[in-house]
Amino acid sequence: MLATDTTLFFRHRSEEGTAPSAGTPLIDLPLAGRPDRTPPAAGARPGLGPPSVSVVVPTYRRPEMLRRCLAALAAQSLPPERYEVIVCDDEPGAPTRTVVDGFRAGVEQGGLPGLRYLPVTATQGPAGARNAGWRAALAPVIAFTDDDTIPDPGWLESGLESMTSGVAAATGRIVMPIPDKPSDQQRDAGGLRLAEFATANCFVRTDALEAVGGFDERFRLAWREDSDLHFSLIEQGCRIAWAPRAVVHHPLRPAPFAAGLAMQRKVMFDVLLYRKHRGLYRRRIRKHPPWFYLLVTACLAAAVLALLSGEAMIAGVCAALWLALSLGFFAHRLKGTSLDSRNVADLLLTSLLIPPLSIFWRMAGILRFGWGMP
Repeated sequence: MLATDTTLFFRHRSEEGTAPSAGTPLIDLPLAGRPDRTPPAAGARPGLGPPSVSVVVPTYRRPEMLRRCLAALAAQSLPPERYEVIVCDDEPGAPTRTVVDGFRAGVEQGGLPGLRYLPVTATQGPAGARNAGWRAALAPVIAFTDDDTIPDPGWLESGLESMTSGVAAATGRIVMPIPDKPSDQQRDAGGLRLAEFATANCFVRTDALEAVGGFDERFRLAWREDSDLHFSLIEQGCRIAWAPRAVVHHPLRPAPFAAGLAMQRKVMFDVLLYRKHRGLYRRRIRKHPPWFYLLVTACLAAAVLALLSGEAMIAGVCAALWLALSLGFFAHRLKGTSLDSRNVADLLLTSLLIPPLSIFWRMAGILRFGWGMP
C-alpha cells in the first residue's frame, strides 16, 4: 500500500486487442514552412484537408517539459499534414507562449505539423484544459498526452492503426524508468505504467467525447478525470482498444520530501468518481472502503479524546494501538524499496500521517460532492 494507495488504483491490461470491458480565443501558430491556417470556426485548413488526428497537450507552468514534448511530437513518423498539435495553457502567460513561439521560430525547414496555442481562462485544471483543446480541434480523433511525456516517433501512427471501425477509444503503453530498488515516491509514480486508461496516452473519437460530454471539470486536479472519462465510455457501450505499440515515455520527476502527504488531497476526487460510477469503481479501483485507514484513524482519535477526558490509561492503550498499526504500515511499505536514509525517513513520517489525512480528505470530498466512502 503506497503513499497514495496507488497499488489499489490500477489494473493490469489485457492481452493485445481490446481492453477490458468556450469561447476561449484560439491563437494559430503554424510552424515555419507551413501555410497559415484559419481557426477551426472558419472551417478547413487552406490548401490542406482536415487532419486525421489532433494532439491535445494541456500544460501548467512547465515550459521546459513542454519544449521536450513538442520536439518529440514534431518528430512523428505520421506525415505532418495528417496531424495538428494544440497546446492548452492552463495558466496563460509569457513562459509557455515563448516556448511555443520559440519552437516555431527555431524551425528552419518545413514538413512539420501545425501548432496552435490555446490560452485556457474559463476553468482551471487539466480536465477543463483538455475540454478546451478537443472542442477546438479539427480532427475526428483526439490524441491526449501530457506536457511531461516524450512520445515515441511512431506513437501517432500506431495509435491511429488501433482506431479501427467500431473502436471509440484506444489506450497506449506508458514507459517509466523505475529503478530496481525505487523510493516509495518512485514506486508510487510508477503505478501509472499499469493504468488501464490514462490521458497521458490515449486516443478518443470526437463523437465519443461529445456523447459523454467530455471531461467532468469538477475534477480540478490531475486525478481521476481520466478514470471518469474511461468509465463514462464503458457505460455508453463504447469499445476501447489496447494499443501496445503506441508508446509514450514518462520520465520520473524529482519530488519533495514527504510528497505523499500533500498528495492525499487528491483522494477527495475519489469521492466524486465513486458517486458517479459506484459499480465500476468497486470492480476496477477499490473493492471496499479503506477499513485499515479508518481503524488507524479511529485509534488516534480515541487516544486524543481519552486524553482530553482525563482517561490516561485508555488514551495510552489507544495510542499504542495506533502506533503499532502505523509501524506495521511502515514496514509493509518499506518492502522492496530503497533503504536510503531519506526514503526510510520519508516512509516513517508518511506512514504515521497518511491514514488520518486520507480519511480527512475523504470527508472533505463527502462535504463537497455528497456521501460516499470510496
